[in-house]
Amino acid sequence: MAEATEPLTLFDTETLKRPYATYKRLRDEAPVYFSPDLKLHVVTRYDLVREAVRDTETFSSRYDGFLQESRRIAFEMAAPEVQAELLRIDAEMIPVPPTMLTLDEPDHTRYRSLVNELFVASRIKASEGAVQAVIDDALAAFPREGAVEFMADFAFPVPLTIIAQRLGIPEADRAFFDDAATAAAAGLRLTPLTGEEMVRRAQLALDLQKLLVGLVEARRKDPRDDMISILANSRLVDEDRHLTHGEILSILGQFLVAGHETTSSAFGWGMLLLCENPELQDAMADDPARIKVFVEETLRMEAPVQGLPRLVTRDTELGGVPLAAGALIMLRYGAANRDERQFPDPDRVDLERRKAGAQLAFGSGVHHCIGAPLARQELNLGFAALLAGGRRFALDPGHEPPEAEASFILRNLPRLHVCVSAGALGEG
Repeated sequence: MAEATEPLTLFDTETLKRPYATYKRLRDEAPVYFSPDLKLHVVTRYDLVREAVRDTETFSSRYDGFLQESRRIAFEMAAPEVQAELLRIDAEMIPVPPTMLTLDEPDHTRYRSLVNELFVASRIKASEGAVQAVIDDALAAFPREGAVEFMADFAFPVPLTIIAQRLGIPEADRAFFDDAATAAAAGLRLTPLTGEEMVRRAQLALDLQKLLVGLVEARRKDPRDDMISILANSRLVDEDRHLTHGEILSILGQFLVAGHETTSSAFGWGMLLLCENPELQDAMADDPARIKVFVEETLRMEAPVQGLPRLVTRDTELGGVPLAAGALIMLRYGAANRDERQFPDPDRVDLERRKAGAQLAFGSGVHHCIGAPLARQELNLGFAALLAGGRRFALDPGHEPPEAEASFILRNLPRLHVCVSAGALGEG
């Protein structure tokens, strides 16, 4: 069935904040639905999302035009003085070519292979102590009993500190890096901005480029054990050259989102699930092995990346719906992850769920998130530490209930006020 019984608006604020009823309706009535407001087909059923993700020849990742068009629309809506400032800043920016995320094979693997070594199992295992130290430092600032703004005090700083360490950002530049990296990731939310905020983010992006390029040049002379050193000294064998500054900036920019924003989001949604389902806290405290399934269930129920586009390369069909060459489709991982055809009782955390890792929060196929092992490590160690020593969490009744940001690509909680109770810090 190509169309739902009534037109649906997928880009309004309320649907973006609470999309799951709309997702279910689409899965049942029109799993490949043409959205008039977005001018693309939205794919919501698990089997069809998997089919498209795996057929990279028909459904290409070269969807740069979608992001460029979104930026163009935002630019044209800005006031003339804002446009002038944006053009001034843009003139200083180093052009960033597509790498990994928006490339197909074999070009995708040319770049991905350069950083694969950072995410092999042995290296992830060796990093466990450093990751645990960052988590412990964040928890040391928690009160024994009292209120915490979980996103600001834990969910944001822990992944950001870890990715900064991985990249090799000097301590002296961390405060600026935190602000600039957060702004860079926020650009993918496709949410409306004031002119002042557009200019602020553009200037941060330029300053971040200058910092990273400076570090690349320094690491070519004095390499260290970090990602910037690896990229600075890597060569594209088939062209016998170093990566350009633009190529390096492109790869690093993707890791800022994958290594920071998405993991922060998962921490926030996982904590909200614990607060809303306190029995889960007791169940995992009694059996810490269940934390791994809880992490997969969190990623399934609240996919940090709700969806990504694909470009149709030839006339084809998906789910019985004709698609023309040149059309865009939007694969909604957040909808597929709650498909009852794949996951029984999909709106509930099930610590006994079989094949919980089949969720699509990290994508699938050749574009499966390269940083998934690190994200899982952070989340598993993080939730184990949060629940250690009998520590328990509940929503803070002194604040409004938490609410998702109205974002089309990324799904996150800007704030999450919780109360900490029981257990002595340092126990467990």
